[in-house]
Amino acid sequence: MNGKQIMESEAFKQCVDFHGHVCPGIAIGFQAVKACMSELAETRAEDEELVAVVETDACSADAVQVLTGCTFGKGNFFYRDYGKMALTLLSRKTGKGVRACQVPQARTPNDEHRRLMDKVRAGTATEQEENRFKELHLERCSDILGTPLEDLFTVKPAEMEMPEKARIESSELCDRCGESAMGSKLEKLENETVCRGCLASQ
Repeated sequence: MNGKQIMESEAFKQCVDFHGHVCPGIAIGFQAVKACMSELAETRAEDEELVAVVETDACSADAVQVLTGCTFGKGNFFYRDYGKMALTLLSRKTGKGVRACQVPQARTPNDEHRRLMDKVRAGTATEQEENRFKELHLERCSDILGTPLEDLFTVKPAEMEMPEKARIESSELCDRCGESAMGSKLEKLENETVCRGCLASQ
């Protein structure tokens, strides 16, 4: 399929519905998952069969959650605050993992797109400029989705250990705020057992 056909696919529409709008970030996340899934010969996880680690909290992370089935709530979706468009996907079934990182040349919008993006963000774009920006945004999405994966990412074996499966724990009360928290997330401080929220507010 070409880029426009992929944009009309049910899988891409699900990503857009979850995220809220179409954008190049969703497209690059879609392609990153495709690259990793292909390398691992895996399909969407029903439960915790896969583990995803993203290195950005930008738009692409939403496509990862939709397509991999890895979520914060299931404990198999992890965020590393590195500011990189990179995805690591691990298979509990095989013990293997891969990391796809976007290549620099696949990252930059053209001059017109960048200029209009800056104006839209600043709130100074005219209606005509906003419409043109939307056109370029869609074109950029289509281009990304139609680009061969090897031109978008470097894909290498993952160099990280498999995280433990999510644990269900009993809660305990914080001695300061009186709120309950997972026992493993409480800290001992002198004679008190304190939650991390109270520690952060000291």
